Amino acid sequence: MNGLVGAVGWLPIGAAAPTADLAWASLLMELLGGLALFLYGMEKMAEALKAVAGERLRQILERLTSNRLVAAATGAFVTAVIQSSSVTTVMVVGFITAGLMSMSQSIGVIMGANIGTTITAQIIAFKVTKLASLMIAAGFAMTFLSQRRRTQQKGAGLMGLGLVFFGMTVMGHAMEPLRGFQPFLDWMIRLDSPLLGILVGGLFTALVQSSSATTGIVIVMASQGLISLEAGIALAFGANIGTCVTALLASIGRTREALRASTVHVLFNLGGVLLWLPLIGWLADLVTAMSPVAEGLTGSARLAAETPRQIANAHTVFNIVNTLVFLPFAGQLARLVEYLVPDRPWQESEEVVARYLDDELLETPILALGRVRLELLTQGERVREMLADVLPAVLQGDVEEVDRIAAMDDMVDALHGQIVTYIGRLSTQSLGEKEGSELMELLEATNSLENIGDIIETNLVRLGRERIERRVSVSQGTAKVLTEFHQAVSRALDAALQAVAQKNVSAAHQVMDMKMEINRLAEAAAVHQSRRLVVEAPNRLEAYTVEMDILQNLKRIYYFTKRMARAVVPTVQLEDQA
Repeated sequence: MNGLVGAVGWLPIGAAAPTADLAWASLLMELLGGLALFLYGMEKMAEALKAVAGERLRQILERLTSNRLVAAATGAFVTAVIQSSSVTTVMVVGFITAGLMSMSQSIGVIMGANIGTTITAQIIAFKVTKLASLMIAAGFAMTFLSQRRRTQQKGAGLMGLGLVFFGMTVMGHAMEPLRGFQPFLDWMIRLDSPLLGILVGGLFTALVQSSSATTGIVIVMASQGLISLEAGIALAFGANIGTCVTALLASIGRTREALRASTVHVLFNLGGVLLWLPLIGWLADLVTAMSPVAEGLTGSARLAAETPRQIANAHTVFNIVNTLVFLPFAGQLARLVEYLVPDRPWQESEEVVARYLDDELLETPILALGRVRLELLTQGERVREMLADVLPAVLQGDVEEVDRIAAMDDMVDALHGQIVTYIGRLSTQSLGEKEGSELMELLEATNSLENIGDIIETNLVRLGRERIERRVSVSQGTAKVLTEFHQAVSRALDAALQAVAQKNVSAAHQVMDMKMEINRLAEAAAVHQSRRLVVEAPNRLEAYTVEMDILQNLKRIYYFTKRMARAVVPTVQLEDQA
């Protein structure tokens, strides 16, 4: 197409267009509309890819980080699939926090994530915009005609990719009149200055929150012959800086691990740009030599045909070489970041804050659910500690000991509130049957843990205080019976936590199968207590009341462990059917 129908008529390539004759309103509307389609398509494509492959990618990240090169390759692959280096970084932060990955290992993944983002530019540089309408139509058909959720998600991804290319086509048509507008061409020549190009690319990336969008627009401009290869490289460099600054700002107020990961991103990208800044001309020559040549074209037409692929290749070479150069120094970089972002001194009065719940993962439900599961383990560990300590304290402890256990419930309640709030926000996302069932399972688990904490903090601790105030003495025989019952309930809680943390159906059945053992122990304890009731001993009636109340509250705790276990079974069955 040689021009745009508008107030200026058809503009041939190279024709001058006076300022007054350019239909600026029409041009801007078409340009912004194309950009909106491009960004929306990117978002929908990324959403679909994360929904289809999210859980598998999380498992890959967990398992394939044994060395730096493997970590970098893993980061590149995961980011290429989910189209978001920030999501990859957030996942890495969770693994560091959980102790599954060291800071040094995470650096390899973060560097590899930069390589993964270049895949978008490579796809965009292919001349497949003519297939945009077909992709949209095919994706729409798969989404709305299929009954299978997996097919619908794949269709949404294909439709998103089609919208990306369609948005590029619209932006390209909008920019055509600018090819003959001399003031704009004069201003674009200034972008050959590397520093100005980097500044413009960085600012625009920070504005649209997507380095892929910046690179895509640069390639569209190059396809219209509006910018040179050197200017395109400078803009791509700026996009790399813009995206890491955005990630750094987003990490403010979050965990130290998140801030460190963002700092690694900033240092790596900034260092890479500084390394290549004096070598832009050499990089342009390298990618010119390695990129396809448009035979038979000359002038601006050849520039428009060759430059998009050259910019995409430059973006890829830049990130691969940077990773190879900086990867051997991952250990030193980790120590530098830990020095720049030290741990906060721990304070006992510090507010309890969930470590794993990250807002950036809400749009990727399968990953967000995994983080809820990690947070539940933190809540469960505190409840397990409370249960382990409460019986000795109730039977033999002093006031300070029972008060200490009561205070531990504050953390359980705080985590419960944050987990429930996060689950509520997650429930507003588009969830499949499997994700919805898993969400309800995790909600049941956190509610049950909170109830167990309340039973310990309110009922059992109160019984401990009553025993102390009334100077009740529990006999060794009764203490042995109660301890045996307490140990069985503790095993049930351990198995329930294992069932929730690992989606372990055998552990869930183990909890439910303990019902007969719990009933047998409860009956034996009741028989023992009835015999003790007729024994002459000081405060025998008060002791009997305290002991039976302890038994009943332990039975209630087992009831909530059973609820946790029951909730796991439907989720596992759904996964087996998927």
